[in-house]
Amino acid sequence: MAEKTSLAAFTDAPPALKEGETFHVFISYSSTDHQWTHSLIDQLEAGGLQVCYHERDFTPGRTVLENMSECIQESQKVLLVLSSEFVRSRWCLLEANMSLFRDCLERKPIVPVLLEPGVCVPLHLCHLTYLEAGDPEFLAKLLKVLFTNNRQLLGATVVPYQPPSIYNGKALQPLTAANVETLHKWDSGTFSDMVVPDQLLLIIEDKDKYQKAIAIINSVSQNEVWLRPLWMRVLLYMSGLIMFLLLIGLFVYVTAFVTINIIPTNANDAPVGALVVTIASLFSVPIGLLVHLSLWKMDDGKHVVRAMQKAAGRANAILREEKLLMGCCSNSKLYLVYVCLNGCEGEFKEAFESQVDAKEAFKRALLMFSSGYACCLAKKHFPFPQPDSCRGHLVGGVCFCQYVSLQLSRGEWK
Repeated sequence: MAEKTSLAAFTDAPPALKEGETFHVFISYSSTDHQWTHSLIDQLEAGGLQVCYHERDFTPGRTVLENMSECIQESQKVLLVLSSEFVRSRWCLLEANMSLFRDCLERKPIVPVLLEPGVCVPLHLCHLTYLEAGDPEFLAKLLKVLFTNNRQLLGATVVPYQPPSIYNGKALQPLTAANVETLHKWDSGTFSDMVVPDQLLLIIEDKDKYQKAIAIINSVSQNEVWLRPLWMRVLLYMSGLIMFLLLIGLFVYVTAFVTINIIPTNANDAPVGALVVTIASLFSVPIGLLVHLSLWKMDDGKHVVRAMQKAAGRANAILREEKLLMGCCSNSKLYLVYVCLNGCEGEFKEAFESQVDAKEAFKRALLMFSSGYACCLAKKHFPFPQPDSCRGHLVGGVCFCQYVSLQLSRGEWK
């Protein structure tokens, strides 16, 4: 009811279409969000707006990119319905043709609509103000933008394309292990290094660095995870436990009978006693095995994650030149953040008299702390009260050298 009232109250006429323009707005959305989007389209068209969307207005026989390019050029504005599925599937189509995307940012207002909370806004939209679909005044705010002439919006809501430096500290879409479907808790994930993800194409200039970094992460599965088959691990543990328990049983048997002085006088009874102890020991094997397997599984899982975190630190020593850090909190996912560490590196140089010592200290900090820092930055959660950002090197957040200093003061080395 609130949406209908807002639409009825908005009596302004839509902006006039100029030469070469066919639509007031081009809407790009994922097919999984078609019900919500089509409901919005009906309301916009009822208000007199000419709306372009792929299911109706794309020309058959042409590629998606060709259709998108033409429809965007013929539209006054671009509306992006941001959902998890949109970011995963359709956003990469826009990033694939960056000349088109830059032209949009420079000449056409882009209106991002956050359809669901928690969506990771694409890197090159982070500087734009987006509308939230759950806002009670959403439709009124959207119509105000769509009914406003582009020239009036240029100085207010539209920011020209800028290099990625403005996205300092922004989280990217995390990378998921290629073997996540078959991954055990005590195993390590492997990540594809064949193709640089679309979201990183504008960030990473040297693709070899990305491949080397991923190779370091993947090396954990080869160096840290041995005897991968479960049956082999169980067999080894059973063999060791049986031998250990038999020795314990024999020791207990001899000690008990000697101490209590109840060693049988009949020599024929001794083998019977030994047999009883041995059988009792064998019955304790399954219980001991379950306990050891549980402890082994938990410890092995933590061991693999720690190994992947160390590998992420070594990978970050390479990626930091591309203003990219990766963090590892589990064996199946890598968090990515775009962050410049030049200011923090300069802080290390000022803290050490020798340039060699400063460089070595900064490298050690990357190896030990960069993975945890990337995770905290990506999740926007730090295990301590945030310090004064005015004194740091990251606007609105905790910079790397602040993170290292606070972790060291807490006795943490990760």
